[in-house]
Amino acid sequence: MKKMKNNLINKYSLLLIAMAFLVFGSCADDFTDRPAVDGITLDSYYSSNDQVSSATNGMYSRTWFQMYNKFWWAIEVGSGNMYSGSPDVSGIRTFSLNGSDPELVNGWSSSWANIQQSNLIINFLASRVGPEVNTNVLNNTIGEAYFLRATGYFDLVRLWGPVPIIENPLDYTSNPYINSNTVADIYKLIILDYLKAIDLLLEKNRGSNYANNGHVSKGSAKAMLAKVYLYQKDYVNAKAMAEQVINSGEFKLLGGDQLPTKSFADLFTYGNNNNEESIFAIQWKGDGNYGSGNNCNTQFGFVDGTISTSNASYAGVFGPAQEIFTLYSAGDKRKHETIMIPGDSYPNIKTTSGTGFVVPTGRDLAQGSGGAIKKYCLGIVNGAVTGPADAWAMMDNNTYKMRYAELLLIHAEAILGASASTSNVSALNSINAVRKRAGLANLTIITFDDIFLERRKELCFEGDYWFDLGRLDKSKAIAIMSAQNRGNRNFAQFFTPVYSSTDHAANDFYMDYPDNEVAKNPKLLEPPVPYTFK
Repeated sequence: MKKMKNNLINKYSLLLIAMAFLVFGSCADDFTDRPAVDGITLDSYYSSNDQVSSATNGMYSRTWFQMYNKFWWAIEVGSGNMYSGSPDVSGIRTFSLNGSDPELVNGWSSSWANIQQSNLIINFLASRVGPEVNTNVLNNTIGEAYFLRATGYFDLVRLWGPVPIIENPLDYTSNPYINSNTVADIYKLIILDYLKAIDLLLEKNRGSNYANNGHVSKGSAKAMLAKVYLYQKDYVNAKAMAEQVINSGEFKLLGGDQLPTKSFADLFTYGNNNNEESIFAIQWKGDGNYGSGNNCNTQFGFVDGTISTSNASYAGVFGPAQEIFTLYSAGDKRKHETIMIPGDSYPNIKTTSGTGFVVPTGRDLAQGSGGAIKKYCLGIVNGAVTGPADAWAMMDNNTYKMRYAELLLIHAEAILGASASTSNVSALNSINAVRKRAGLANLTIITFDDIFLERRKELCFEGDYWFDLGRLDKSKAIAIMSAQNRGNRNFAQFFTPVYSSTDHAANDFYMDYPDNEVAKNPKLLEPPVPYTFK
């Protein structure tokens, strides 16, 4: 995390990224009849409700691959939740990541691909549908695009800070240069987009027919907006939006009071894709093309002698950081389903040695960590238990962008607000619902540190801890990260984040912008400018 701030993107690059991902996405079986984007011949394609409803399918999978193949997990390395010594993902571990990093470029490109595909639907779809298309279906699809654009910008602003606001790429085709816009204006756009999504998206009742739950809903947009309000410390609106989601009954905790036959472990199984707790998840679907499946089963897990949890010839590009081994109390049910600790038994996971195994003791395992990551690790293909694996050993289990458990923790934090502590009944109900599922006792009073720790335990290895650290007072975040053992089981290492004292904002956990974008457009190194909203 050297200085973590420094570049932007050329408009032409954005258009090319969008086009490339759209063409790439058309290879999926849902998109085999999709016309070439550069022809903009959408009129002849979007002539039915099914065609319009499927227009966003690729934006739930392929456009996210370059972010979630490695970069998102590299951010977990940066947070101190994961460890990796692999040179392509370990720069952030030592706070030395810079704009030349290929995975950083991948993460940047992925976010822009989501934004630009969303822009195409927002700006052009309505004028390119036939008369047979139902207005509610059209509005819902456009609402999904607003949701996905907001989510893309939410990732960008948290990772890079000031970036350009582009609502219609055609507005910039005559000028290859564009300024970044202020963080405040980017958050304004995100809020406006989620509000528009809430207006357009259909409501859902997420039941046991999980096949119907894959796309986002009005409740999904409200949940994400509650999170954005929390980041803005707008506790009143964060609380109100979270309570709308809670009171709607759309989402439920797997293993909570409403679904007692399920458990935390069920969240990360193939058979529970799009379950009642899933607010927004990436819908991986291997189709024979690289980048359509979930690579976590290979990236996580381990290989040790004749035992491997991977369908590939290797596993464990990422391992757990050393302090995660002691993060959970003995009675916390999340521990076994989050991290593989030596001696733990997994009778239902198939390995190269058969079904069921005990994590080896006294071994290096994933990245020399002495253990492995359990979340998103399904094991060797085992019929309906794991679903299929493609030619690259990637699988079809979803990746969460947001779960209902997080919404409950957002609710508790919003009620706490700026207070030192709270014993508010609603706040306690929300955090204790999450703790009860984990097998933990109820709290009777909570502080920010209680919620912060609960978030880390609940969402460990899901990609939020880096951003949670960024919400802290800078000195507190630096103290936490400086005290983390960022080495493996054989060699402890400690690093202190280094910040620029001249142009670095407080709580700035921004990345460097990709060097190639700086080279294309030096103007983007100028201070961000206010955005003129249409």
